[in-house]
Amino acid sequence: MIIDISQEVFSCKVFPGDDAPKPDRAMSIQKGDICNLTNFSMCAHNGTHADAPFHFIDGGMTIDRIPLDVFVGECYVALHAGEVTREAALDIMGRARAAGADRRILIKGDAVMTAQGAQVFAQAGILLIGNESQTFGPPDAPKQVHEILLGAQVVLLEGIVLAQADEGKYFLNAAPLNLGGCDGAPCRAILIR
Repeated sequence: MIIDISQEVFSCKVFPGDDAPKPDRAMSIQKGDICNLTNFSMCAHNGTHADAPFHFIDGGMTIDRIPLDVFVGECYVALHAGEVTREAALDIMGRARAAGADRRILIKGDAVMTAQGAQVFAQAGILLIGNESQTFGPPDAPKQVHEILLGAQVVLLEGIVLAQADEGKYFLNAAPLNLGGCDGAPCRAILIR
């Protein structure tokens, strides 16, 4: 079974202040052109996307420098609502370890990562953590949580859609677009069970 956990780009959620994706039909068969051709513009952090360390850490690794095996491999989907405190993060890590999938963790639910929760994941040495929000940390103050996780080289997968995924172990493929020198990139993220 394959579960698409990506948002559709042109109707996706957009973090307040970011430019929304905009399609532009450059050529159209209906208008007599040889083919249909679409140009588009968007923020690298629209919809389902990955944050590279460079997003909050000047001189940090850019999205094109992150090894692809960070984005591809076994993961654990953990159900959680509310603040991801230190205790909640330890519980999530315990469930992921018990399932044998503690290198990549996706949090399903209306969850907000705290700095203390972020420290748990950073110290655990995980490769990637994802959530359904367009950012990690409080929406009005995401900097500290981003700095903790990205500073520990934990890649962030934001804006995923886990409505069709039950808690448990999956195989994740969330490879980002290869955008040289960028702080993040859109992903077509899928889970395989």
